[in-house]
This record gives sequence, C-alpha cells and structure tokens, in this order.
Amino acid sequence: MSRKLPPLNSLRAFESAARHLSFARAAEELHVTPAAISQQIRQLEDHLGVLLFRRGKKLELEDAAEEVLPLLSEAFDQLERAMLKVRAGRSGDALVISAPPAFAARWLIPHLDLFHELHPAIELRLMATRRLVDFEMEDVDAAIRFGNGNYPGLAVERLMPESIVPVATPEIARKIATPADFLQCSLLEDEWHTENGVFPDWETWLGSLGVKGQEKLRIRHYGDANLAIQAAISGHGVALTWKSLVSADLESGRLVSILNHSIQTSLAYHFVMPKNRANQANVLAFREWLLEEAARTARAAE
Repeated sequence: MSRKLPPLNSLRAFESAARHLSFARAAEELHVTPAAISQQIRQLEDHLGVLLFRRGKKLELEDAAEEVLPLLSEAFDQLERAMLKVRAGRSGDALVISAPPAFAARWLIPHLDLFHELHPAIELRLMATRRLVDFEMEDVDAAIRFGNGNYPGLAVERLMPESIVPVATPEIARKIATPADFLQCSLLEDEWHTENGVFPDWETWLGSLGVKGQEKLRIRHYGDANLAIQAAISGHGVALTWKSLVSADLESGRLVSILNHSIQTSLAYHFVMPKNRANQANVLAFREWLLEEAARTARAAE
C-alpha cells in the first residue's frame, strides 16, 4: 500500500517547532538554521493546504496542529525505537547505554578512553537522549538519568552530588568583582533546564544575591546546556550551569567559577538498570568503572 505522506524532514521540523513553540529552538535541536525550519514548515503547510501556526509576537499552534502533535511525537518515538532495534540486532552483544546529551558530551565521552583501555572487548554504544528510555520496549542495557533518584522498578545508584555554578573565561571573570557586575555581562541561559524548573533562571539567581536592576539583564538563550557552555568557552558571556558538566573545563582553566559562589542541589546523576541485568558482566563492568570515575570527579571538585 502506497502511503501519501509529506516529506519526513518537514514533519520533523514541524514536530520540533510545535513541541518547543519556537523555530529557533527547533533549529538548535535539528542542527539547521531557523530559516530552514521556517521553509520546511511552509512547505508542509502548502502540502496540507492548512496553516499550522499562528505567527505573531508569540508562536501558537492552530487547533488542528495541536490535536495531531501528540500523535506525530509518538510516531517519531516509535520510529526511533524501530531503528534502535535494527541497530541493536546488527551490533550483537554491544553494551547500549542511554545518557542525557549534555552529560554524554561534556562528562562521559571525555572519560571513556579509560573504560575502553580497561575493557577493550566490550563494544559500547552510547545513545544520547533526554527521553527516559523504556527498558521493556527498547534494547538498552542501562542508563544515566538526572533527577531525584526515584525510578520505580529499577536498580538505582547515585553517581555524584551536583551544584550550580556561574562560569566564564578567565578574561570575562576578571571583570566581575561583585554580584552587581553581572549586569554588565552577557548572561547565557540553558532554557531547557530553566523552563522545566530544574534550576533557577538568571533573574531568580541574581535576585537571591540581592542584585537590583534586573530589567537591564542581557540574556542569551540556548536550548541545551552543552550549547550554553560552549558559548561560554567561546567568550560569549557567563553561563549558569551544572558543575559536573564543566569539571574538565574548570580543571584545564578554559573556564573559571565566578565569585566562588555555587548552589548545592538535591538532584544528581544516577546510574539505573533493570534489576534483571544485575548479573550481566558487561553492564557490571561499566557500572564499576562509572562509579569510580564519578567518585574521582566528586573528590576533585571538593
């Protein structure tokens, strides 16, 4: 049976833009320009003969688009699971680990050389996603998750404590002697964490330090912690972020913690796995190595 579907790229652009209600954030997620997202959505609207968004000061979904968004998101989730099964079947006994994208890029991957040296026979495949994988439906052996550690039905181990720190290049940090000096800087914000209430935005954080004049804040928004941190490394401003994600940058001197001020949180990264994987040799090898590396990072941060 022939399926009369719009181009997949236009559907991906619509699903991402509709989920974020932002062409810019969809562009960041799909690694294209906002103009490309806009063009793909225009093409989809032309194909369907309907408008999908109300475009004004604030992007809003038309009623029909809002109704189909959950179905389309679920379809992409199922497609991802299907491709994962294909790859898992091809990779045989590969160890499949799921981790949040920023943590995978900024902490896990820089440490993986040691794991490969210790366990050269283990083929490790890393899946970077914010989505909580379904261990019953997907061929994933274990995962790293960020939260309060409440993951019913899974074996859960806390990796390291987490704190929030403002960081910048040494050149920018030298210009900040008091909290009020942040008003003169470009402030880099990770929208995903702030909008989901995981940690405070710049207004809230500076307000807790008694800084006035917050209407003068110059905030640059990013859809992902990794992007905000990379912008800080490039000298674009000050990022408020998780200390574990910048541990290597702080150690190397690429970034410095400003005013030695941090906020300790109750949240942490956790290693989770189905309880029936507790005797799987490659999972246990990865678990042992991961806990040791996390402990080493925590000691270095003290």
